[in-house]
Amino acid sequence: MSLLVSIITPCYNSEKYLSQAIQSVLNQTFQNWELLLIDDCSSDTTYTIITDFASQDARVKAFKLDTNSGAGKARNLGIQKASGNYIAFLDADDLWKPEKLEKQLYFMQSHKIPFTFSFYEIIDEAGNLRNETITTPTKITYKQLYFCNWIGNLTGIYSVDFFGKIPISSIKKRQDWMLWLQIVKQTKFATPVPESLAYYRVRQDSISASKWKLIKYNFKVYKDFHKRNFLMACFDTMQFLYVQLVIKPKYKLKF
Repeated sequence: MSLLVSIITPCYNSEKYLSQAIQSVLNQTFQNWELLLIDDCSSDTTYTIITDFASQDARVKAFKLDTNSGAGKARNLGIQKASGNYIAFLDADDLWKPEKLEKQLYFMQSHKIPFTFSFYEIIDEAGNLRNETITTPTKITYKQLYFCNWIGNLTGIYSVDFFGKIPISSIKKRQDWMLWLQIVKQTKFATPVPESLAYYRVRQDSISASKWKLIKYNFKVYKDFHKRNFLMACFDTMQFLYVQLVIKPKYKLKF
């Protein structure tokens, strides 16, 4: 398989987990990838870690923003510099299983689809499994995605040959959701690889650790990205919360 995958990883003060994330890419059974690590002007040793890995493996590429600009701008720089046929995303505190790329690319090619994602498992800050696997419906329509971001950012892969390079929003959170919405608007639906291929780390200091803190960002997506008026954006946000609190938990498997 000669296709190249460009993996985009924004990094900000990520020294605690970054080496593990990079190592999970190095451990991939599919080896034709490039890892674009973009340091968002960190104040810790993040950039040193990035450059150390880059000096050891030419597939690892180091970039640094002059000022702290947020994950959206960092991801956009990575997308601009990417050379791959596919673009994938991995945050600096998450992990991939070794067969992630191999299985996902095979799934995309065998089903002839330009975009897919997978299930994933939850780990705590220390990397311990929390015995939870996040699954999704077997087919996600645009309407379903509109009211719930079913797609884990660490699992999504899209074809550059099909979509081109899609810019990321500069909003602080929910950039991935807006990206998936643009993609699914074209494909009509998204299909997951029906197994867990990654580990999502839940951190207490992360905005994503509390779904309630994301309400304002959900509202901004409806109001600014979808151009809904204030009342309709409020209504859509309430619909989102219903799916998030009532429907989505049914797809969280505990073992």
